[in-house]
Amino acid sequence: MSVSGSQIKVQDIDHLGIVAGIVDEMGLVEEINQLLGTHPQEIISAGQVVKAMIINGLGFVSAPLYLFHKFFEGIATEHLLGEGIQPEHLNDDRLGRVLDKLYDAGLTEIFIRVALSAASKFGVKMDSFHLDSSSFHVHGDYGIDAEDEASAESGLITITYGYSRDHRPDLKQFILDLMCSGDGDIPLYLRVADGNEVDERHVWKTDR
Repeated sequence: MSVSGSQIKVQDIDHLGIVAGIVDEMGLVEEINQLLGTHPQEIISAGQVVKAMIINGLGFVSAPLYLFHKFFEGIATEHLLGEGIQPEHLNDDRLGRVLDKLYDAGLTEIFIRVALSAASKFGVKMDSFHLDSSSFHVHGDYGIDAEDEASAESGLITITYGYSRDHRPDLKQFILDLMCSGDGDIPLYLRVADGNEVDERHVWKTDR
């Protein structure tokens, strides 16, 4: 049986297949679904959404959330994320709900669990580590008022002025603490903190 040109559908995959394969091998989707739960009526699970965010993070991160699905148009979405999943399923409502669940479950706790599981599967040695902090500046009005102070007391981070490692002291910022293994610089610990946090008070604190 011959196939006409109009019946052939071409979709890109490029390097994204390698990324998706590594995500599958480390069991990230299953790990996230176990932590956040699944629902029989959902088309795309929380784990698949996180996998999509990782793939998207390689090239379309400057776009607003409501354009997230545009990244997957023309890409072999089903091959990368799962049978039946289409770009329109990655809408901002679904992404927003998953992001809320990730926050409620604790981002640091989730990151450590997934990272340690992956490190174990790939045989990463964990006898030495490197810990460092980075600052990320933001644009816009992030004024501190009574409501923000109450949020800070509840555990939310404060975006404010501090020592700028990316040389923008004129802008407010937040801090990211990251610990990597000595074997391959694999990230094993992640924590987001206030923009004016001092390393000596928190990250480098020891029991000595």
